[in-house]
Amino acid sequence: MPSPNNMSNATEGRWPDDVGIIATEIYFPSQYVDQEQLEIFDGIPAGKYTIGLGQSKMGFCTDCEDINSLCLTAVQNLMDRNQITYDSIGRLEVGTETIIDKSKSVKTVLMQLFGDSGNTSVEGIDTTNACYGGTAALFNAAAWVESSAWDGRYALVVAGDIAVYATGNARPTGGAGAIAMLVGPNAPLVLERGLRHTHMEHVYDFYKPDMASEYPRVDGKLSIQCYLGALDKCYQGYCVKAEAQMQKEGDSSHYTMDRFDAMCFHSPFCKLVQKSLARLMLNDFMRDPKPDTNDGGRYAGLRGYKDLKLEETFMDREVEKAFMNCSKEMFAAKTKPSTLVANQVGNMYTPSLYGGLVSFLASCNLAELPGKRIGLFSYGSGLAASLFSLQVKGDTAPGSPLWKLRSSLDDLKFRLDSRRCVEPSVFAETMKLREDTHHLAKYTPVGSIADLFPGTWYLTYVDEMHRRKYSSKPSSNLPSPRVDKVPVSSLINS
Repeated sequence: MPSPNNMSNATEGRWPDDVGIIATEIYFPSQYVDQEQLEIFDGIPAGKYTIGLGQSKMGFCTDCEDINSLCLTAVQNLMDRNQITYDSIGRLEVGTETIIDKSKSVKTVLMQLFGDSGNTSVEGIDTTNACYGGTAALFNAAAWVESSAWDGRYALVVAGDIAVYATGNARPTGGAGAIAMLVGPNAPLVLERGLRHTHMEHVYDFYKPDMASEYPRVDGKLSIQCYLGALDKCYQGYCVKAEAQMQKEGDSSHYTMDRFDAMCFHSPFCKLVQKSLARLMLNDFMRDPKPDTNDGGRYAGLRGYKDLKLEETFMDREVEKAFMNCSKEMFAAKTKPSTLVANQVGNMYTPSLYGGLVSFLASCNLAELPGKRIGLFSYGSGLAASLFSLQVKGDTAPGSPLWKLRSSLDDLKFRLDSRRCVEPSVFAETMKLREDTHHLAKYTPVGSIADLFPGTWYLTYVDEMHRRKYSSKPSSNLPSPRVDKVPVSSLINS
């Protein structure tokens, strides 16, 4: 614990500087099914999953992994790789919709990692609303750091889920994974204050009313309409707030996508991400009082679309195609680099957006990052959505916070390529096993742990009272940003 003398910002009633994400760690399963092979196995036309959805591979868990084990792995890997001590954590928030207990939170399971440190003074619990829970957890963590309750320690945010669907059209949009994020002051990824807009409403587009099943009820067409409608509302609200800030600085121009260096989206499937970027260009086009539709202009060939009503265009294929074509270059520059994890792992639900952030950061050279503004759109069915932004700050010198964060992602592609590809028949058998053993007690998982990544936590046993036991594979030396142990007293004004 920091002494009162080391907590100047926390006790003087003023915001600490540059609150945001200091470090991040991603975990995904060590096996996947190839989507081209799955097309053949499912007997559907070639390209439906790979071209139509934009997916290449789908990660999945056997019965020896659950939401607790995924989050245990992500947290321990983040702490070990960055050499952070457990007594330096004052808040731990978990965002998930993968519920295996209606009372006991995933956060309390994670507290076993804190045992040796003696640190039991850790605020926060789980947050649930479809794929939005990770974003709510991030906002809660940042708000704690900026509040009078802050005691000078880090906050830790974990987003994790296992996305599985019944046999049918939705099954190839599954995935699994977890992301842990360290939140505090003097961060290299700074949450921009005042630049955030949220939209919420009541709708049944995707929900999980059957407590005995992992499978959701999905209205696919409605869900896409809700997603795009929420994106419209959030972007419009964000622009109003951004323009108000710009006007205070003497800039009366319109806010457009030009001001984002990157745009990351929650990704149910990659094709929707491309459509979403086009949707933002449509918004810019309709907000522009004098859009340049001449040959060579930004909106060349779009003259006839100026009088559209946004709410009537959700399923308009002609409008969609026109703006996807017009935004191709913008998508390639600002958004496609963020789709690596979504394309290779699938929809991770709450970690999905942050898998996009990790993918974008890993795609950039370190020297390119300072000063970039990254837009992020988070969506959770039911529905809850926010659009917010991060500013990349700091220098690129070895040992700097930005250098540490970026260097921790150097092995991302290596880890993706190190996974084992399994036959679709094995994948289908595994899904049936999960279905048959969901909430079963007593139960000993039969899935092999031989192919799990080093350091992975796994479920060993569920007793007759549904109490779950876990173990972990011996850890290898994770590629490390080579930092020294971080003493608690150095977190403030470092």
